[in-house]
Amino acid sequence: MLRIRFHGRGGQGAKVASRVLGTAAFLEGYYAQDFPLYGAERRGAPIAAFTRISREPILERGVIADPDILIVMDETLLDDPMAMPLSGLKEGSIVFLNTTHSYAEAKNNYKIDAKVITLDITKISLDMLGRTLLSTLAGGAASKIAGLKEDSLKRAVEKEVSEITSDSGLIKKNIEASLYCFNTVQSAEIRTTEAATKKNPVMKMPFEPAVISSPAINSSGNTPLRKTGNWRVFKPVWNYDACTQCMTCVARCPDGCISLNAEGFPFADYDNCKGCLICLEECPTEAISKEREVHTW
Repeated sequence: MLRIRFHGRGGQGAKVASRVLGTAAFLEGYYAQDFPLYGAERRGAPIAAFTRISREPILERGVIADPDILIVMDETLLDDPMAMPLSGLKEGSIVFLNTTHSYAEAKNNYKIDAKVITLDITKISLDMLGRTLLSTLAGGAASKIAGLKEDSLKRAVEKEVSEITSDSGLIKKNIEASLYCFNTVQSAEIRTTEAATKKNPVMKMPFEPAVISSPAINSSGNTPLRKTGNWRVFKPVWNYDACTQCMTCVARCPDGCISLNAEGFPFADYDNCKGCLICLEECPTEAISKEREVHTW
C-alpha cells in the first residue's frame, strides 16, 4: 500500500489534490482512500490531506503518520513549527516540494534525508491557469510519483474539477496543467521500510472544569506571531514618485499591515501582509504594483 500525505495552506487545493490522486488510482483499478484534515478552516491556514492506494482492501483509518510520498505544496510550511510536514519520513520516502530551488538546494537547506523532487508549480499555475490553483498540478505530480497512468490522471482531473466548476475552458486548462506536471516530474522508485517511530498510544484525557479547559476569549491576538506574510504569492510595492499620500491604501488594508514612514509615505509590514492586493486595486493613482516572491530564502 502507498501512503501519500499532502501539505498546503487553505485555498491552495490540498484536499482536491488528494482527491485527484485517489480518483486516478480508483479509475486504474486500485482501492483508494482520501480525506483532508483541517485545523482552523480559513484561507492560508495549514492543512493536510491524505491518500492511500492499494491492490487490496484498505483497512487502515486515520491520518498518515509515516508517508511513502510527501507532497509539500507551500514551501513556507517547512519552517512552520505547527505544520511539521517532514515528520514521519521513512528511509526511501519521496518528498515533492513546490519551490523555485533545485532539489539539491532544497535537500541541503531543509536537511531532508529522503529523495527530493522539486518543481515550481506556482509559476506553472500562473502561466497556464492565470491564477494560483495548485490542486490539479500537485495531483498530477503525485500521480507520476505514485506510478499511475496519464489517461487515469486526465479522467480524474476532468471528473473532480467538473464537480467544482462548469467552466469548460477552466476544466481544459486544469487538465493541460496537470498533465504538464505529470510529464515534467521524473519517475522515481519508492523503496520504503516500516516507520521507525512507535505508534501513538490511546490517551485518556482527564475531565477539567470549564474555567480550565475552555479557551479564553479575552486573550491577546497571535497574528503577529504566525507571520502570515508566508501566505503571499505577490507582495505590494509602492512607487513613491506616483504616490500622493492619500492614505487610501492605509484605510483599505483589511489587516492593518500598512503604516507610514518618516516622510509620510505608506509601507507594508511584509511579515504579516497576506498579499490580498486590495491596496493595489484601491490606489487611485496606480502607485502600487505587485511583485511575485520567488524564494523563501
